[in-house]
Amino acid sequence: ATLPDILYRPVIYCIIQNLDFQDKEKKKKESIFDLSTYIDKHIRVKFQGGREASGVLKGFDPLLNLVLDGTIEYMRDPDDQYKLTEDTRQLGLVVCRGTSVVLICPQDGMEAIPNPFIQQQDG
Repeated sequence: ATLPDILYRPVIYCIIQNLDFQDKEKKKKESIFDLSTYIDKHIRVKFQGGREASGVLKGFDPLLNLVLDGTIEYMRDPDDQYKLTEDTRQLGLVVCRGTSVVLICPQDGMEAIPNPFIQQQDG
C-alpha cells in the first residue's frame, strides 16, 4: 500500500460510519405523540400566532399534520390578538399543518400526572 492509500482509508471509514449512523437516525424518526387514542374524539389545537380551534380528530401523520372534522375556530379580540372572545366560526373539515401546531389537548379536560423526570422524595 502506498502512503496516500493509507491516509485515505481512515477518512473513507469515517465517512461510511457517519452515513451508517445517519441511516439509523432516520429509521428511528417517529412521532413522540400517540394521537391514536384521540381518533374520533374532540381535541383543541393552538397554533403559532394565537389561533385556536377544536374539532374531532380524524387523522394525523408523524409530522403532526392533523385532519379535524366539525372544526370550530375561536375568534380573537381585534385589539389584543392573543385574547379570545366568545365569538366562533364554523370551519367544517380542515387539515392543520403540523409545523404551525403549538399545543394539542383533549376538549373534555386533562388528567394530571406526576412528573417522570423528578425523583420522588420519600418522607
